[in-house]
Order: sequence, then C-alpha cells, then structure tokens
Amino acid sequence: MRMLILGAGLQGSACAWDLLRTTDTDVTLADQNPDALPGFLKAEKSKRLSLVKFDARDLDAAAKLLGDQHAVMSALPYYFNGTMARLALEHGVHFSDLGGNTEIVREQQQLDARAREKKISIMPDCGLAPGMVNILAAEGIRRLDSVDAVRLYVGGLPQAPKPPLNYNIVYSLEGVLDYYTTPSWVLRDGTPVMVEALSEIESVEFPDPVGRLEAFHTAGGISTMPWDFSERIPTMEYKTLRYPGHADIMRAIRELGLLDLDPIAVDGTTVRPRDVFVALVNPKLRRPDVEDLVALKVMVEGTKGGAPKTVTFELVDYFDGEHGISAMERTTGYSLSITGQMQAGGRVDRFGVTTAWEGMPFEPYVKALAKRGIRIQERS
Repeated sequence: MRMLILGAGLQGSACAWDLLRTTDTDVTLADQNPDALPGFLKAEKSKRLSLVKFDARDLDAAAKLLGDQHAVMSALPYYFNGTMARLALEHGVHFSDLGGNTEIVREQQQLDARAREKKISIMPDCGLAPGMVNILAAEGIRRLDSVDAVRLYVGGLPQAPKPPLNYNIVYSLEGVLDYYTTPSWVLRDGTPVMVEALSEIESVEFPDPVGRLEAFHTAGGISTMPWDFSERIPTMEYKTLRYPGHADIMRAIRELGLLDLDPIAVDGTTVRPRDVFVALVNPKLRRPDVEDLVALKVMVEGTKGGAPKTVTFELVDYFDGEHGISAMERTTGYSLSITGQMQAGGRVDRFGVTTAWEGMPFEPYVKALAKRGIRIQERS
C-alpha cells in the first residue's frame, strides 16, 4: 500500500511517523522543503519513507504525486484543501485533511455525488479540533434520546506556563490570532448565530496537575456542526482552553488595534499592526524546549429513557519525551494518520464526502487512539 502526505510541517511529519510505526505501507512526504524534518522523523530512518520536493500551487506536479497512491492526507494550509480534494477525486484516491475552514468544507461537499459514484472517501476536518472533538460530540449525541446542549472544549498548553500569556505556540501564531479575531458560530435556540471571539469566559476543571482552565469562544473548531444539527439541538458551542487570565490580556491587545489587518503609516512606512505583533511576539512564544499538553472535554447534556443524562468525554495528553513529539502533534497528526489508514482499508462508514464525525466509526477510532497512548476517558 502507498500513502501520500502533503505538507511536512509538524502535523504532517507526525502523521508520517505514525504511519511508519503502525503500518507496513510506503509513505511519501511532499513539501517545499522536505529535508527540514523534525528530529523524531529524521531519527526514524525508514527505507519506506520517500521525501519529495513539492509546491502545492503546481497542480501538474500534484497530479503526478497522487496518481499511484491509495490515500492522500493533507497537512497543508487549509486554503489548498479544496483543490487537493478535487485532484484526489479525479485520480480515484481517498483524501483527508486537517480542515479548519467551514467555507472550504462546504466546497468539498459539492464533490459528494461524484465521490460516491467512484467509491472514494473524502473526509475533511480530521485533526484534533475540528476532528477528534467533533467525533466525540457526535457519539455523545447518538447515545441520548434527546439533546439539550453540546459543549466542546480543547486547548494546547505548555505544561509549565510562563507569564504574561501563559502560552506557548504549538502550531501557528497567525492561525491563533485568526481564531482570536474571527467570530465563532454556535447554536442558540437551535439557530446558528455568531458570537464574538474571546467572549463568554468560563472555568473548566480538569484532574490535577492541570486543574482549572478558562474557556472562551474561538472560530474553526466546531466547523459545520451548527448547521448539521440546527433545529435539532438548542445549544452547541466550541471554546478554546487556556490558563486563567489569557483571554482578558488578548482582548486588550485586540481592542488596542494590535491585531488589525488594515495597514497604517509609521514614519513614512506602511505596515499592518498584526504583522508587527507577530514579528515581535512569535520568537518569545515559540519555545521548542517547552513540553506541552492537550486538554479536551466534550459534554453532551440531554435525556435517556426519560431521565436527565450527561455524556462526558475527557482527555489530557502529554508531550512524548522519549521521541520528542508534542501532544499537539500526537493528537492532530496521529488522528490524520488513523483516518487515512481507515479510508485505505475500507473501514469508514460510507463513501462520498463526509466530515470526520459523519464518516469515522467511533469505536475503531477511539481504540486506534488508545493504541497510541491517547486515551479518551468516558463518564455518563
């Protein structure tokens, strides 16, 4: 079997590492700079791993790469996902990606009829959030007779927080700032509505040593679920987790205009405030020696057999010190790897275009995570 990963950043590299460790498949990892691999993948030194220099804007090169693969997993920036899904369909190759942009998921859904005809699985939103958290939420919904509220919480955090933000970059500061400035879609009274990012702060408790975290609205993690479940569920929302105090600081930074994208003139030079902010802050928050954790909680409230019931899923995952793989890479990259393996093995629930929570079988997915030491705790 042959598997292709587009994008050799942290998540794509973690996906490749997992494929090499858990299957006997041949893995091709394609990127603009394929030699700049993280240490854990360089140390693997597998003869089944091929590195290819690749520019996602070169569609002819992309088509050649896809031609002889059984499945392709995209860890590229989200704006390439629509084009890559169409190419995969044209070549009869299963496709999955990390998602994160609802409009592009809608674009991919237009390929559903053709994908079903060709018996191809196209599955966007297959990382952590969107991805894992939504799969858990959908399972909680299935377990209840009626649902009143669905609450999703996810955060990637340093194990040893350092003021003033108590935060460490685990993927992209630009992406984080997008989430902090873009309104979030939620369900209120069964209707999709937008709420302000960084708003409605609440406390969420986790077992020690994590303890109390704060949660606030951000965009992206809930993806299409507010529309998929509109008029069926009154309340549904996704919030990001951080250490207490983070949201208030970021709101102040945002309200001062430091995250604005409109250019301003400074001493005869035109600059965007956010570009300056990223240039100043990124080096201070990107500390590769800081070990991280991922905290996740999903709560589905409703009734079962006429009685009130809440289904809760919880996860705290930690940096893999033995191999040097972050918790964010484990929960995101491994989730993408599991998806590609299930697609290539014909183990998804149906062909066509399905989001992860529509097409991923719950029990096999959770068992695959557990084999990798990512253990979902359940409470009812």
